[in-house]
Amino acid sequence: GDTPFGYVNVFTSHVNVGFFRGAALPDPARLLQGTGKFMRHVKLRPETATNTAALSRLIETAYSDIKARVENG
Repeated sequence: GDTPFGYVNVFTSHVNVGFFRGAALPDPARLLQGTGKFMRHVKLRPETATNTAALSRLIETAYSDIKARVENG
């Protein structure tokens, strides 16, 4: 369907890739930031290397998670 699972916010010095249910996602690489009850984000900066494999896993996991939530109620 049209259920969102993430977002991208662009700022002057960085970009946030966020997840609406990020607090529930496994994050062994410890990329997620934030203290909200549900939402978490990964902060990407041009001068900082990004663990793209770990970020890709977060995106895939967030998608799978929201898909299962929608399909199973």
